[in-house]
Amino acid sequence: MVQIEQDILGKNNAFAAANRARFNAAGILALNLVSSPGSGKTSLLVKTIEHLKGELPVAVIEGDQQTSNDADRIRATGASAIQINTGKGCHLDAHMVGHAADHLQPVPGSVLFIENVGNLVCPALFDLGEAHRVVVLSVTEGEDKPLKYPDMIASSQLMLISKIDLLPHIDFDVNALVANARKINPGIKVLKVSARTGEGMETWASFIRSARALVVTGREDLEARV
Repeated sequence: MVQIEQDILGKNNAFAAANRARFNAAGILALNLVSSPGSGKTSLLVKTIEHLKGELPVAVIEGDQQTSNDADRIRATGASAIQINTGKGCHLDAHMVGHAADHLQPVPGSVLFIENVGNLVCPALFDLGEAHRVVVLSVTEGEDKPLKYPDMIASSQLMLISKIDLLPHIDFDVNALVANARKINPGIKVLKVSARTGEGMETWASFIRSARALVVTGREDLEARV
């Protein structure tokens, strides 16, 4: 079993490296959004696209076990999107993402959002070739979520705390959530956002702009060397 897992992850990592090289060469910022079901990930993504509209080109790879509902919601914003249905699979892998990118053809310099299947376990193991893994945890899920799913927190660079507009109505300790996350990953960045009210969206957009600028600058440096 260990050998099989190593073989699967080894093949995935090779595809992920190819994806990353492809995205970097084109100056594309790829963000892997991960969460449990019901975190508000798609709603947040829709508002993010609307916030960046007219400023940055955006494309989206949607991962779900069934339906094209989320991709339909993304396309309604005017952004290009492609749906991957994993069937009984609980995560996207790098080969799926590379194949989807072949069809989607995100333009150079764009932001590519990869909305992973709602699951905080399996996706933690699979590098997709992204620049950053962004874990979304909502205030309705409990402060101990990072301790229950440490691998996802350890492998993420940013944690978005979503649905903060609900804080006045529920018993939730944001500081405890952040402290638990930093027990697992001391360096994880944390932002608080609400898709409903727009709170924190500009700070999240600033993170995206800064991360994209680094990828685009890296591409320009590569082209200069060539």
